[in-house]
Amino acid sequence: MTDAHTAGPFIAAIDQGTTSSRCIVFDRDGRIVAVDQKEHEQIFPKPSWVEHDASEIWTNVQEVVASAVEKAGITAEDVKAIGITNQRETTLLWDKHTGEPVHNALVWQDTRTDALCRELGRNVGQDRFRRETGLPLASYFAGPKARWLLDNVEGLRERADRGDILFGTMDSWVIWNLTGGPDGGVHVTDVTNASRTMLMNLHTLEWDEKICESIGVPMSMLPEIRSSSEVYGTATVGALAGVPVASALGDQQAALFGQTCFAEGEAKSTYGTGTFLLMNTGEKAVNSYNGLLTTVGYRIGDQKAVYALEGSIAVTGSLVQWMRDQMGIIKSAAEIETLASSVEDNGGAYFVPAFSGLFAPYWRDDARGVIAGLTRYVTKAHLARAVLEATAWQTREIVDAMSKDSGVELAAVKVDGGMTSNNLLMQTIADFVDAPVVRPMVAETTCLGAAYAAGLAVGFWPDTDALRANWRRAAEWTPRMDADKRDREYKNWLKAVERTMGWIEEEN
Repeated sequence: MTDAHTAGPFIAAIDQGTTSSRCIVFDRDGRIVAVDQKEHEQIFPKPSWVEHDASEIWTNVQEVVASAVEKAGITAEDVKAIGITNQRETTLLWDKHTGEPVHNALVWQDTRTDALCRELGRNVGQDRFRRETGLPLASYFAGPKARWLLDNVEGLRERADRGDILFGTMDSWVIWNLTGGPDGGVHVTDVTNASRTMLMNLHTLEWDEKICESIGVPMSMLPEIRSSSEVYGTATVGALAGVPVASALGDQQAALFGQTCFAEGEAKSTYGTGTFLLMNTGEKAVNSYNGLLTTVGYRIGDQKAVYALEGSIAVTGSLVQWMRDQMGIIKSAAEIETLASSVEDNGGAYFVPAFSGLFAPYWRDDARGVIAGLTRYVTKAHLARAVLEATAWQTREIVDAMSKDSGVELAAVKVDGGMTSNNLLMQTIADFVDAPVVRPMVAETTCLGAAYAAGLAVGFWPDTDALRANWRRAAEWTPRMDADKRDREYKNWLKAVERTMGWIEEEN
């Protein structure tokens, strides 16, 4: 299958995502040579609880790696490095002697740590650990999830105190298993994933002993924090045995890297299950006063870490899935565009999908979804349009917050992710944000970012300038909306957002 222009060598990237795991093989031009993907089960034990079976995920990772290598018609010898990118914050504890997970992984969307987070914030509130970690106390982050498992799985805290238990986000789980598991597996994470635990000090880039103690997570469980681009170890199992494992980046940081946002003020927005907008803020961690997260963007080898501001939206692609699976209003995700295009506007309806609370810039766990402005006039086509507008308005709220925090006006938004195939949505975002929206040739920027970081670590690419030269524009949308109309609609949107808050009352 490999022809002349895809003569090796190659880089393989493993993307362990929220709904599926995949492996992509890239050539030196950053072009896709082969890809394989496999979905895993979403487990919902209670409303707003979400879990994954980590053993199923590891099995799937091995399968997609083997299959991508086979489709590319290559062998491990042709692959110079493996990069890893992963769904962030999803939290797993496992037995280091057997490699058995002690419980299903708690997924980033899971809100069972609500009460714990309130308790941790007692006198100080959400900002208790913000100065050190860049994060508000919210059920989203990994540290409190680990504490929940220690408190709720029979006998687990004793096992952890004995030193038998390892903690990790999915990057750590995949790397540990790839490099031998119970038999010499390397227990590491990178700065980007560590910055999402609420246990790492952003300024020292090390685990913060005081915070670990306050949250109740023993440091003996924690992986070693490394840069995002260096050789952690060598794969010992599967189709790529013998290949160095040379990068790890949380999926959103990987997309920032894959979109080659290496300069201060460059930003990307990834439209997947949720949506994540990251802006490079250079070598300084910018504190947010507008509800954004301060996070590590990436760190290449022993260079200085590069920081980012991040705005996260919990529900975007998953709202389209909800319209398809729970409401039956559309039969496929692509249909939403056709349906929404059949009307001129939203018919006065606004849909705020606060299914698991509101993320940036509000951080309100007590919010739940609403559709506001309903009249007899509203049809399912208007609702479809309101669904797309929800993603665009939430993007606008985050862009506004970023400009306020960083003092940098966004010149353009580089976009990626599954929803970017929806042209109506892309135009709506350009209209609402009042800036050009640009989509690159390779939409798989998350995998590409992991591949780029791994390639840099082994000298496959010389430097970030070489990566920039690979970036090509596929499409661009420019704003065409009247400013008065934009302001009027935005005001209505913000009114609808207000209606979501305080729905869940605190139970003492």
